[in-house]
Amino acid sequence: MKNTIKAVCVCVGLMISAAANAAPALPLSAVEILKVASVTCAVEDVSDGRKQTRCDHNGPGIKVYVLERGYGGQPNVTLDGQEVDGVRAPVCNQGEGLVACNGAGTTVGHLYTFDLGNKDGGWFEFSNTSLVPPHNRLGAQLYIK
Repeated sequence: MKNTIKAVCVCVGLMISAAANAAPALPLSAVEILKVASVTCAVEDVSDGRKQTRCDHNGPGIKVYVLERGYGGQPNVTLDGQEVDGVRAPVCNQGEGLVACNGAGTTVGHLYTFDLGNKDGGWFEFSNTSLVPPHNRLGAQLYIK
């Protein structure tokens, strides 16, 4: 019986220690549309905060890349009001920039990739709410020509 109690105490102690060493989740602090890619225009950097692409990306196969810093919940993503699905990959802060975590490091945000399918542009909008206080909602929008 004493060995069982010792084992339970050791396990609880390890869990408390691991929880104390874990970094707290970061609140959502920024949402940024980084790039738009298409067959017509290759890759266009739109991270300067502009509201419209310079290049005419018309045609199918447009991809949009969005960076989310911090932890958001389920994003709301639309193109001209129609929901758009995407995939996300965790990013970690290493050195002087963000990189794919690849199973190592502390996640500080996510990089989303949205394939607009056969749609040929319109108003792309991304918004999300922080999972941790202050539970703020951030968003970005871009008109894709």
